[in-house]
Amino acid sequence: MPKVREATLDDLMKEPGKAELVNGEIIRMPPTGFLPGFATMEIVTSLREYARKMRNGYAVGDNVGFAVDLPKRKSFSPDAAYYVGPHSGMKFLEGAPVFAVEVRSDGDYGKRAEKEIAQKRADYFAAGTLVVWDVDLLGVDVVRVYRASEPQTPTIYRRGDLAEAEPAVPGWKIAVEELFPYHVQ
Repeated sequence: MPKVREATLDDLMKEPGKAELVNGEIIRMPPTGFLPGFATMEIVTSLREYARKMRNGYAVGDNVGFAVDLPKRKSFSPDAAYYVGPHSGMKFLEGAPVFAVEVRSDGDYGKRAEKEIAQKRADYFAAGTLVVWDVDLLGVDVVRVYRASEPQTPTIYRRGDLAEAEPAVPGWKIAVEELFPYHVQ
């Protein structure tokens, strides 16, 4: 059986839509629904306001690639992120964000999904990310904040709480309630 060529970051750059490079393979990610998209937009908007005020990093939206050099992973494409390195123009950002947000979609539930989410979180920490959010809009524990310093012990935030991303984004907070759409009449 002929050996299959591993995909590269150059291959990934040519891939249409959202994707990541894991285990030498391009992993495509389907579009998401309204609730995850709404929550992502609220987080990025809040981070952008923080970045403009603090002038020490960039709020990064969905589908931006981060090039990393881990044994089994060469990129991330978080739903939202905060990045403090130099910008890269039209290329992927170099290195991991200090803060990454993964908002669950329909397919992000069950034993297999939990295992994949935990592995991706471990990869973020191995690449240098300080804080990773696991946002579950269907659960009672809406925002689980994992820190590189205590990767197995999340801080939990629910509706009514202010969620944070210390120490990655010092002083930044967002009301969990803002991750949900308001009622439009």
